[in-house]
Amino acid sequence: MQQSHGLDEEALNAWCRERGLFVHHLAQWRAQFCSGDTVSPRANAPEVRDLKQANAQLQRELKRKDKALAEAAALLVLSKKYQALFGDEDE
Repeated sequence: MQQSHGLDEEALNAWCRERGLFVHHLAQWRAQFCSGDTVSPRANAPEVRDLKQANAQLQRELKRKDKALAEAAALLVLSKKYQALFGDEDE
């Protein structure tokens, strides 16, 4: 971002376009940096921990549902094979 310092408006717009940025985002970043409003990693630690726990729980639930779906698909295939081999002997 130091590369953009001191550029006139036209050059700054071109520089931002090359990097996929917007001028107002660059100005916002510069204002936050100069004001010193940075958030320490420790401040977000409880939130990150909660998100990791939620992610792990969702992953476990997804695995359980995936196994249940695979079992249901296998039972469906087996029942169709059974009907194809033995026909409708019950009738």
